[in-house]
Formats: sequence, C-alpha cells, structure tokens
Amino acid sequence: MTISVRISNDEETEKSKVQILWVDISSYNQTAQFFICSFAVFIFFLLYGYMQELIFTLEGFQPFGWYLTLVQFAYYTVFGMIEKFIRNISTRRIPMTTYFLLALLTLGTMGLSNASLGYLNYPTQVIFKCCKLIPVLVGSILIQGKRYGPLDFSAAVLMCIGLTLFTLADSQISPNFNTKGVIMISLALLCDAVIGNVQEKAMKTYNAPNSEVVLYSYSIGFAYIFLVMLLTGDLYSGIQFCAHYPMKTYGYALIFSLTGYLGIQVVLSLVRTCGAFAAVTVTTCRKAVTIVISFFFFSKPFTFQYLWSGLLVIFGIYLNMYSKHHQLSFSDLELKLKYYLQYFKSRSSYSKMKGRVMTDV
Repeated sequence: MTISVRISNDEETEKSKVQILWVDISSYNQTAQFFICSFAVFIFFLLYGYMQELIFTLEGFQPFGWYLTLVQFAYYTVFGMIEKFIRNISTRRIPMTTYFLLALLTLGTMGLSNASLGYLNYPTQVIFKCCKLIPVLVGSILIQGKRYGPLDFSAAVLMCIGLTLFTLADSQISPNFNTKGVIMISLALLCDAVIGNVQEKAMKTYNAPNSEVVLYSYSIGFAYIFLVMLLTGDLYSGIQFCAHYPMKTYGYALIFSLTGYLGIQVVLSLVRTCGAFAAVTVTTCRKAVTIVISFFFFSKPFTFQYLWSGLLVIFGIYLNMYSKHHQLSFSDLELKLKYYLQYFKSRSSYSKMKGRVMTDV
C-alpha cells in the first residue's frame, strides 16, 4: 500500500486541529496524540495484513489476486467519494494526465503485491515491502535528481543483503515459494518507488490534498483493471469463483479495504502530529509485528535465518531514518576517515617511540 506523507498547504492550515478519523484529539498533549495514533495504526494495519493473508488461505483463491485488487479499488473509490463529500472538496488541482500515470502505477503497486501472495509467504512479501528504500532511492535520483549520502547507500546495501538471505531461506523451506512471486513483488516495489516520487512532485507543484490524490488514483485505476479483466475474461472467472464464497471474498475484502483506507488517514494524522520520522518508526514496528502474527496465526515452516536476515533489514531501515537527522556527505566521510587514519598513525608512531625509550632504559 502506498502512503504519501506529503502534507499540502490546505492541510497545513488545519494542523492546529488534529483529527483521527474525524475525531478531534487536539485537546490532548503531543505524547497522548502519538500513542492514540500509534495504537490506531497498529489496530488498522495489523487487521489489514491479517485479512489479506486470510483471503489467500481460501482454497483455490491464489489465481485471483488481480480480482481482489479490482474489488479493493472499487471499495477505495467509494470511500474516497464519501470522504470528498465529508471534506467538501469540489475542485481538482492535479491534471488528469498526471492522474492517468498515477493510477497506472497504483494499479501496478497494489495489483502485483496482491497477486504475489499466490506465490509467496506473507512474511516474505512484508520483508520485500520493508525494502522499499532501495527502488525509492534509485527512483528519486533518476526522477528528481536528489543526492544521497553514504548512510543511505549503506542502509540500502544492508537491506539488499537481508532481503537476499530472507528470500533464500524462504526458497529452501517454504512449499509456497515461487520465483514468479519474487518477480511480482519486485515489480510492485519499482512501481511504488516511481509513484512516491511522482506523487511528491505533483503535490508540491499543485498543492493537492491527499484525499484528492487517493480518490482519482483509485477510481481511474479501477477503470483500467476492469477493462483489462473484461477483455481477458478474468473478470467473469473472478465473479464466478467469489459467488461461491461471497462472505469470505467480498466480506473479507471489505474489512481488508476499509482498514487499509482508514490506516492511511491515521498515518497522515501521525505525520502531522509527530512528524515523518515518528510515522516511519511506528509503521516499521507494525511490519515486524505483522510478521510475528503471520507465523503465529497461519502455520508455516520457520528457520532462524528468517530472524537474523530480518534484523539486517530492520537495521538498514533505522540507519536510513538516522541519516535523515544526521546528514553525512561523502566529503564529510572522507574527512572523517582521514582524521581517524591520521589519529591511528600518530598513535602507532607514539607506541613505537615509547617502545624504543623503554628498550633504551
């Protein structure tokens, strides 16, 4: 799921009035607001992850990941229209040509992510999502011309190593592992990297609220996937399969979509209240708990390689967050290395001189 943490000018005017799902929590202090938002993030996204994995435990549902995306986009469109009505948003700020691209990327991100669960363990998919930094880093360099320091690249390397080891462990012990799933989730991450940069650039340029971006991205994405599935015949087969299990498909998908949509709003409230650093910390912890819950509620093989390779990924994430508050350029690193090299050389010279003096004595 793509979450943009960019806050538009319209939303900044409401910064003094902190709301969580249209409930005003401005009267509480910042610490209380942080815990309220964090609790809500955990509740909504843990339930989101649980329902997503639960749907794919339904026998025979594995090939219908794209149909689930269609249903999810339909729900999100309805939720977006309701929010647009509640917030009284009447004008569109971002051009439709940009939304056509955003919708395509959103479809790629969520569709490929949902479809990958037919071929991968849920924890493996979550670990891949944790490594979003890697394609985002590449995408922001290519699209926005951003520059990064050694800490960011070190974080990316750690994530790559942890991700590789986690995937290797999954391929050795998981009966559900399929290389097709790895390709799908990797492509989903690439789309996610591009969409984050396109969203940020568009929202900076046009000062569009998040609610507008969500509504148009998902409604146009729904039209895309509906047309494609109609032409391929997958729409009919999806409807036919889900007709046999309406509660376990449409019912679960409703909870899955609603918790995801509400979770996005809570994360945005958390960003406004405590900043992006706190939001990333909370969502990262949530992903770690999601993996634990997945192993607890859904039986699957386990190896300790999952544990330490996952810790490498988490360490990479926190190294990336640390770099946001402790900027270090390559020139700074070079100066520090020269300083320490000179320091150790002087220490070595001192030790040799001290040895000679002791020998003379």
